[in-house]
Amino acid sequence: MTLEMQADVNSRETAGLIGSDKVEGTAVYSAEGERIGAIERVMIEKIGGKVAYAVLSFGGFLGIGDDHYPLPWPALKYNTELGGYQTLIPIGKIEGAPKYARNTDWNWDDSDRGRKIDDYYGVPFPA
Repeated sequence: MTLEMQADVNSRETAGLIGSDKVEGTAVYSAEGERIGAIERVMIEKIGGKVAYAVLSFGGFLGIGDDHYPLPWPALKYNTELGGYQTLIPIGKIEGAPKYARNTDWNWDDSDRGRKIDDYYGVPFPA
């Protein structure tokens, strides 16, 4: 890696901050430390600026046939030992969660969908 490339990588991550482009594609692990998928994207509140959801690409094999599961951001914690995000939500609960297929879109403008996700996981819907 050249010095210029390393400087670009460093500019997208600090001890306490990480660029969204580095979050996308990061592995997600179960409570047991098993890799279950990867973050497809993060959804950020426009006004408040907080990350509201991470969209988990999960359920397929090598990225084929996977679906997208919006998870409330607080359900993920970065685990430095695993080098990725870890969730304590059981895999069975994620499998039954609201989801959308890889080749379709989720209507993020529909606030009922956000409430459905938050109700499912038992977290307060962002104001």
